[in-house]
Amino acid sequence: MTPTKFPTQFLWGAATASYQIEGAWNEDGKGESIWDRFSHTPGKINNGETGDEACDHYHRYPEDIALMRQLGLKAYRFSVSWPRILPAGTGRISEAGLDFYDRLTDALLAANIEPFITLHHWDYPQALFEQGGWINRDNLPAFADYAAVLAKRLGDRIQRWTTFNEPGVIAWNGYADGEHAPGEKDIPKAMQVTHNLMVAHGLAVQALRGVDPKLEIGIVLSQWGVDPASDDPADIAAADHAWNAGETAFLHPLFTGHYHPEMVEALGEKFPATRPGDMALIAQKLDFLGINSYSRSVISASQGRLSPIPGSEYTEMNWEVCAPAFRRVLNRINNNYRVPPIYITENGAAFPDKISPDGHIHDERRLDYLRQHFTQVRLAMQDGVDIRGYFVWSLLDNFEWAFGFSKRFGLIHVDFETQKRIIKDSGLWYSHVISTNTVE
Repeated sequence: MTPTKFPTQFLWGAATASYQIEGAWNEDGKGESIWDRFSHTPGKINNGETGDEACDHYHRYPEDIALMRQLGLKAYRFSVSWPRILPAGTGRISEAGLDFYDRLTDALLAANIEPFITLHHWDYPQALFEQGGWINRDNLPAFADYAAVLAKRLGDRIQRWTTFNEPGVIAWNGYADGEHAPGEKDIPKAMQVTHNLMVAHGLAVQALRGVDPKLEIGIVLSQWGVDPASDDPADIAAADHAWNAGETAFLHPLFTGHYHPEMVEALGEKFPATRPGDMALIAQKLDFLGINSYSRSVISASQGRLSPIPGSEYTEMNWEVCAPAFRRVLNRINNNYRVPPIYITENGAAFPDKISPDGHIHDERRLDYLRQHFTQVRLAMQDGVDIRGYFVWSLLDNFEWAFGFSKRFGLIHVDFETQKRIIKDSGLWYSHVISTNTVE
């Protein structure tokens, strides 16, 4: 295999999310989040597990940063727990919560690791949810206020800020299929949440720029490839419609100032209510775009979405491994929109892991998954897509939402009973990629 070289300044990192790793769910005055409530509700999470302790990162972050340094990470993407900062979502600020992220930021910088911050990765304040949550337009300015509080505290040391992680997951999995907190099953409500999240994003962008115009601001979207089942024109048209009517839900308003006509037509009566000025607020200039991608959809005109695909490998999440689809979706986004520089903010794979007799985790399938996807991203860059960095999901095995601790994505194995960490073979390989800037 010919080695694949990346540009000198390429930013190699790893990503996590607050609820999935921090633990300390009710310590130091932290408020309750919808994920605290959801995970404590019987029947919602695999094996009745919760993120109460998770990876105990709240207490063990120095150890985790030492491991990041051992891997040679150039950057670390983490999210902030909103109710750790504002226990009720608004109003009183918790200094203890701010102090934690102060310490984390300073420790990262001391290790020469760039902090890359996400304001919201799904752990919404329960108190705000009880006031209508994302459905209530009156709650949207609270997100901007929260953004300003953080920027005033951390903006002198953190350059790159993202508003939301995967707003589509918040809307669809939280409000349409009910698999995630808050567990509602109401498609019209999910569509309204989709729009309201984008309005909240626009308000937060304004708030961040109001604190410091020099901050670099973006958003993170989940964008999987959508491929036709064959070269048949009917399959191609069906796949294009699936993309336009669904996968453009956030891209189109962010980068064109309106929703895609095919999406508007497909939603019909379910199309969300909008107000004058919303679209301009949503479509403000961004400094970068984060893309999370793990797999693809394959669409047939006669059968709809096909799964499984004969001959394909699948991860433990039942996601097809198809790295070339990653290149195709990056090119599609780049060709269809005038996008700012892109960061791959999540990509990785859950596979079964076993500690071998030698004490190591020989996770060849995860390593190969990453190798394939790194290579396809480099090819997309050669195609003309401006990609500046890559964050592997995830730094640590963690609480995988409704799956509890049953799915492991980490570069680092975590024993959730003892909290012992072991760098997997994929992590050691990734360390070599970073140090050489080369995929072999």
